[in-house]
Amino acid sequence: MSDYILTYSKIKFFPLEPVKEDINIKDIAHSLSLMTRANGHCKHFYSVAQHSIQCYQEAKSRGYSQRVQLGCLLHDASESYISDLTRPVKRNLPEYFAIEEKLQKVIYDRFGLGDLSDKERKQIEEVDDSLLHYEFEELMNYPIFDQPPYIAMDHDFSQKDFLGIEQEFLAAYQELVNEMGDLVF
Repeated sequence: MSDYILTYSKIKFFPLEPVKEDINIKDIAHSLSLMTRANGHCKHFYSVAQHSIQCYQEAKSRGYSQRVQLGCLLHDASESYISDLTRPVKRNLPEYFAIEEKLQKVIYDRFGLGDLSDKERKQIEEVDDSLLHYEFEELMNYPIFDQPPYIAMDHDFSQKDFLGIEQEFLAAYQELVNEMGDLVF
C-alpha cells in the first residue's frame, strides 16, 4: 500500500512527502468546498472554502497586500490534503502539527508565498482569528473572544452550495493571479 491520496484531479499526492508541482488549486478549491468548519458542529453547512473566501475578503477590506490576501485564501489549504483535526486533539498530536506545517509551507512555496514575513503571517493569523470569532457567534451562538475582534466588513455566513463556493474560491484566486501577474494556476 502506498502513502498517497488520489486527488480530485487524479494526482497521486503524497501528503507526508509533498511535491510542490503536485499541488493544484482546483484540488484545493474542490476539497475545501466540501469540508465543514468546526468539524460540522454548525447550524448549517459552512465550508472551509467559504471561510477562506471570507478571510481573503476581510484582508482585502483591510487594505492588506495581495500576498496577504492570497495567504488568507490559502491558509487552510493543507486541510485539502490531510483533512483537519479539532484544536483539542491537534494540540495532543505534535506529529500532526509537523506534517501540517511542512505541507502548508510547500503549498505557500507553490503559490509564491514561501517567503512570507512575520508581519504578513501575523496579519493572516489575525484575520483568521477574527473570522473564527464571528463564525462561531453566527453559526453556533458562541462567541470565542470576550471582546469581539475588529472586522473591516460585514460577512455572509449563510449556507451556500458547495459548487458555487468552489467557483468563488477559484475566481478569487484568479483575480489575485491577474493582479499579481506571476502566480501559477
